[in-house]
Amino acid sequence: MTHTITLIPGDGIGSEVTSAVQKVIAATNVAIDWETVNGGEEAYKATGKFIPDELLESISKNKIAFKGPITTPIGTGFKSINVTLRQKYHTYANVRPVKTIPGIKTPFENIDLVIVRENSEDLYKGIEHWVTDGVAEAIKVITEKASTKIGEYAFEYAKKYNRKKVTAVHKANIMKISDGLFLDSIRKVAEKYPEIEYEEVIVDNMCMQLVMYPENYDVLVLPNLYGDIVSDLAAGLVGGLGLVPGANIGEDIAIFEAVHGSAPTIAGKNIANPTACILSAAMMLDYIGETKAATLVREAVATVIKEGKATTQDIGGTATTEEITEAICNYITSAK
Repeated sequence: MTHTITLIPGDGIGSEVTSAVQKVIAATNVAIDWETVNGGEEAYKATGKFIPDELLESISKNKIAFKGPITTPIGTGFKSINVTLRQKYHTYANVRPVKTIPGIKTPFENIDLVIVRENSEDLYKGIEHWVTDGVAEAIKVITEKASTKIGEYAFEYAKKYNRKKVTAVHKANIMKISDGLFLDSIRKVAEKYPEIEYEEVIVDNMCMQLVMYPENYDVLVLPNLYGDIVSDLAAGLVGGLGLVPGANIGEDIAIFEAVHGSAPTIAGKNIANPTACILSAAMMLDYIGETKAATLVREAVATVIKEGKATTQDIGGTATTEEITEAICNYITSAK
């Protein structure tokens, strides 16, 4: 079976790391017809649009997209394309597994947790305006519907993958109505899953707990903003954003992408770490039912990094992007 998937190379190192993904998946012999349509700054230069109509049409048609990192200007310019695509296609669940990779030097061992972040509302709705000179206001939107939906996703994920505990992260002690609604919605969902342990942790305490006792956590479910922040913190526990995959899951559309940015300062130098993108591709393979290939990709990444013979500079090696990709492909080819 051939899977048709939209490929968005992105900006900066995007074309380099997405090219690595294509090579790795090709090594598994999973048949994918890549429909390449770019978005972001590179697309704007070519088409005058940051999100070309062709890109939207491709995602709507194929239902699955793999996206490289895209540059979003800070404080000005166009709205985040990541947020725009998530909202347009209602990919309400952002899923970011955070797992220790042997061979990566960190103070922690055996971290294996999953961030399940509500992806459609909160402050990321982008509802903000000037009240008067020197005073700006942003509106935080939390709904029972979206909170319940992400709660159900988190518990179903835990059930499917034999996870033992779900932790709801919040600030309901201060934002009693908005975060209170989120928490109340998750509690109602938790009652339907008595076999799964449930707990609640205030977000600032959660940040401290993660850098002290990360092994105590399994599945975390959070509103949008907290999920964004905590997932980056968690990535730091296992070696950084270059190692952590991500997926945006909706009812019938999914967009897979690494957590990290476009890293324009190292673009074109063949030194970017493609690991996060490759592991995101493994999540995509799971999603399309190619579980054997997905497992093989993860095994290849773990083996190459543990051996340390072909690792990039950010994780203590000297290998180029192409060299680590080749090593992963060689492992897959020999293990099939």
